[in-house]
Amino acid sequence: MALDPKFIGRTYPPTAPYEVGREKIREFADAIGDANPVYRDPEAARELGHPDVVAPVTFPIVISLGAAEQVVFDPELGLDYSRVVHADQRFTYTRPVRAGDRLVAVVTVENIKTMAGNDIITTRADIATVDGEHVVTARSTLAARGTGDEAGES
Repeated sequence: MALDPKFIGRTYPPTAPYEVGREKIREFADAIGDANPVYRDPEAARELGHPDVVAPVTFPIVISLGAAEQVVFDPELGLDYSRVVHADQRFTYTRPVRAGDRLVAVVTVENIKTMAGNDIITTRADIATVDGEHVVTARSTLAARGTGDEAGES
């Protein structure tokens, strides 16, 4: 069954604050195989003008994933997660994520369409500090294979 386009524009509540720690940044950098010292050494980060270590550019997935779960597992939406593949991910920054940030994400459904019998849903997670300073926007596109109504492609 195709996803209901009435969900376009729906915004979900902010996530609980996520405190970005140096160790989490280091672990993430290790996991992606990036040895850049700016992710580990506060002095190296300060030499580049940052107040503390900064996170790799894909680190906000840690925060946006939790926000996106509100959409993915919304029973009213009816998305069959067993059929979902991650089609695209993009980050648009205002400033780098850095150690000590306390971040929240607000996710919005940007688009729903059906293509070739697949449901395609795009979400936007606006990630900001608990004080309201925008840091990064994460856009994610998911495809639910074979769930769309081919006759009603849009």
